[in-house]
Amino acid sequence: MIPSEDLERLPLAEIHQFQAQELKKALKYAIAKSPYYRRTFQNLNLDINAINNIADLSKLPFTTKDDLLQCNNDFLCVPQSMIIDYVTTSGTLGSPVTIALTDKDLDRLAKNECNSFKITGGSREDIYQLMTTIDRQFMAGMAYFLGARRLGAGIIRVGNGIPELQWNTIMRIKPTTIICVPSFILKLIEYADNNNIDYRKSSIKKAICIGESLRNDDFSLNTLGEKIKGLWDISLFSTYASSEMGAAFTECHAGKGGHLQPNLVITEVIDDNDQKVAEGELGELVITTLGIEGMPLIRFKTGDLCRFHYSACSCGRNTPRISPVLGRKKQMIKYKGTTLYPGSLYDILDSIDEVKNYQVEIYTNEIGTDEILVRIGCLNVTERLEKEIKDHFRARLRVAPTIRFEHPDSLQKLLFPEMVRKPLKFIDKRS
Repeated sequence: MIPSEDLERLPLAEIHQFQAQELKKALKYAIAKSPYYRRTFQNLNLDINAINNIADLSKLPFTTKDDLLQCNNDFLCVPQSMIIDYVTTSGTLGSPVTIALTDKDLDRLAKNECNSFKITGGSREDIYQLMTTIDRQFMAGMAYFLGARRLGAGIIRVGNGIPELQWNTIMRIKPTTIICVPSFILKLIEYADNNNIDYRKSSIKKAICIGESLRNDDFSLNTLGEKIKGLWDISLFSTYASSEMGAAFTECHAGKGGHLQPNLVITEVIDDNDQKVAEGELGELVITTLGIEGMPLIRFKTGDLCRFHYSACSCGRNTPRISPVLGRKKQMIKYKGTTLYPGSLYDILDSIDEVKNYQVEIYTNEIGTDEILVRIGCLNVTERLEKEIKDHFRARLRVAPTIRFEHPDSLQKLLFPEMVRKPLKFIDKRS
């Protein structure tokens, strides 16, 4: 197989040609090994020999999250004795799904993250401080550890939270890069300010960010990204990943979208009618995995809404680049005649200094339409602040949701209930 670094710099047509060859291997493997795909293809009388290029994927059915949930074990292509690691998805929008990985899959995961580090300019000279969990069946923490090991770099597995421990470790070991949810960087800064730590002179030069967006649709920094950069001038790299595809899209220094690793995933972007959208148009991301042994997926609908850009990047890579994810299809809100996604609410709340944390809840009202309740963690609540927040919503979104103020500590417990790996910033209670 062509090394990832070489493949990424080939002309796009040659990248697609390579992927077409790998696709045929992936389909042949799925038919032979996956009870789910063998049954599905036989029921539809599909001939995989008719799939000769990426465009031919449109001849195949989609795989949905419901398929994966309802037939989870039927996606497994190997005996259970070959499974080394079990991962579960976060279950943000429903029940979690188990993803089973073989030794070969873990090696693929290591290659993915090693190359992701290289895309950000990482090398064996770096030391990465991991501020996300590596337990609780979480794929990302495992991927970062394996990737750094393969790169030959150092990694410190501190885990999430506890700013005091994070800073003690930074000052002792002097890592170059932190890996974390970006909003946690603000908590690190706040702790440093309150404890006379000159964070600007620390060893940290960059942050690889997971779980929250740092950029707007035009790749400019969003409110959260600007707030971090305004306080701490380190390099910020956004990532997009999912457990189902066992791969990540990672930004380079150009900051113009996360780069596809074409030896691992084939991507499509489709509209509401399941048709391919034009370059740069918004649609749902669909992925087909390459090189997965345990649970490969064909035309898997991620539910994530994004755009793809196919022009060459200034970093020298010719791989397609993913935009910031606008939202998830299931998270679309229709509120008083306006269509919203949670990210637009988050961006406004992140811009208000008095807001320490927040949670957005959507529910169905008595007339069957969407209602929005925003819980806001705030220490000093005033009528002026409530009016200011609602004015921000009306100015940017034309509508203002219902607001409920709570103590930040109480709200933090709602955001991080026991055994949850990501902050529950969005709660959907719609019927």
